[in-house]
Amino acid sequence: MAYKGIAAAVLALVTIAHAKPLNPRVACPDGVNSASNKVCCQLFPLVELLQSDLFDGGECGEEVHESLRLTFHDAIGFSPTKGGGGADGSIIVFSDVETTFDANGGIEDIVDVQSQFIADNNVTISPGDFIQLAGAVGVSNCPGAPKIPFFMGRPAPKAASPDGLIPEPFDSVDKILARFSDAGFSAAEVVALLASHSVAAADTVDSTIPGTPFDSTPDLFDSQFFIEVQLKGTLFPGTSDNEGEVKSPALGEIRLQSDADLARDSRTACEWQSFVDNQAKLKSAFADAMKKMSLLGQNVDDLVDCSDVIPTPQDLPASAGPHLLPSLTMDDIEAACDDTPFPHLTALPGPATSIPPVPAS
Repeated sequence: MAYKGIAAAVLALVTIAHAKPLNPRVACPDGVNSASNKVCCQLFPLVELLQSDLFDGGECGEEVHESLRLTFHDAIGFSPTKGGGGADGSIIVFSDVETTFDANGGIEDIVDVQSQFIADNNVTISPGDFIQLAGAVGVSNCPGAPKIPFFMGRPAPKAASPDGLIPEPFDSVDKILARFSDAGFSAAEVVALLASHSVAAADTVDSTIPGTPFDSTPDLFDSQFFIEVQLKGTLFPGTSDNEGEVKSPALGEIRLQSDADLARDSRTACEWQSFVDNQAKLKSAFADAMKKMSLLGQNVDDLVDCSDVIPTPQDLPASAGPHLLPSLTMDDIEAACDDTPFPHLTALPGPATSIPPVPAS
């Protein structure tokens, strides 16, 4: 009887322990939100301002594309041997230096926009925190996207990043993978990071068609980018002979040389293909790679996890799904993975060149 009594008491304690939330939340002063850490409460009003004033009420548009690009261009300025502070906001604080780098062509627009936003709204978090917060909040407006983790507490940058650390679209696969490896990324993580191109556009690769997207669904975080880069290139959507550009499969869509090469290289082709019909893997891999990138040059133990302030993205619409461009067939796929066949896809109706160009904002 005594043994049974002790066992019952232990079971009761275990039940009570499991009934308690593993990460208890605290109520924020606004009386609406709650967070896992009270210091994160200050971010909820800032998130609302970002959505209303920077992202046009929560759209997956040009400012989202550019803000997401800025997270990468700020963070990848890091090397254990060549220097750079990583995700520290140096691209804003030392914009007079870093926006002159060739690899940062066109980025001065979003740097100016975010700098003005910080000034107008008396933003008190560090520039490094702001850049990563804006990127995570922005991509949450794109249906199909994962919720990107966000950590707060980065110190102010000490110096500008060195030039030459940001990969360019005309770089070889060898050079791109070596640069990322130097920063601590595997080839698979490089491919995962390129999922950002599913909601991105090019402004300066061909200056005659600014704002041209990399796939046919730039307002959705889906796998179309990984499909359409694998299609045979047949035309240039604007002018030809632009450095870092190769032929794309349709008007209104631009293709970077680096994307085309990575999709067809034996070191990355199978990982590239694995995202074609696996949205869950695409979301998970991108979130993990983005978290790692956002922490480059930082000590995570000195930061606070404020991921719960990031809005939860909507799922892809029911009508979305991996497909070929209109009038194309599986014969138009340049499969490069030797391990598994390319997933079988069907085409949407309509002419192959029917993708409308996206006007610059």
